[in-house]
Amino acid sequence: MTIQPRRERERAEREQLIVSAAREPAETEGWDAVTTRRLAAEIEYSQPVLYSHFKDKGAIMAAVAVEGCAEITAEMRTARLAAKDTLGALTAVGETYTSFGRRRPALYDAMFTHMVNLPFATPEAPAPLQAAFGELFQAVEPIAAEGDDPGLLTETYWAGLHGLVTLMRSGRLPEAAHEQRPALLAGHFTSGTS
Repeated sequence: MTIQPRRERERAEREQLIVSAAREPAETEGWDAVTTRRLAAEIEYSQPVLYSHFKDKGAIMAAVAVEGCAEITAEMRTARLAAKDTLGALTAVGETYTSFGRRRPALYDAMFTHMVNLPFATPEAPAPLQAAFGELFQAVEPIAAEGDDPGLLTETYWAGLHGLVTLMRSGRLPEAAHEQRPALLAGHFTSGTS
């Protein structure tokens, strides 16, 4: 094994260690609890080593967001493929999305709420971000009516799901109906389509 590939592998392993170390306190205590000093102590490297991988906490959050997008993509794909029909797929993807946002609040915030230096809705977006949108698109595109822009329709459905997650997590919507809302959104989103 040459020295260069080993160094690259070790660097990638350290980056993953940093990202993993950031996720745990973020989920249990919130993003304010995640500091570079705390992460350096947790991974037993100096802060300069941490900064050699990530320029700041925002860059770490962006790496967490990319990882989270890969995770939500896998969950949405499983739900979509298990559905029996178009409405079922749209509902299953919506339920999976909102459940993910409620179960993983800090991860969801890194992905879709906090300002992170990631390009969204552009060809330069990292592949996991594109894949997450692609899963939403796969569920929405079959219900697009003639003349609809499927991409714009997907963005609108995503906005509805994001609104549900935000309002449910903040306690602004009664807890009792949390499980019904994605199905209501999907059902009314598809009404009038063929």
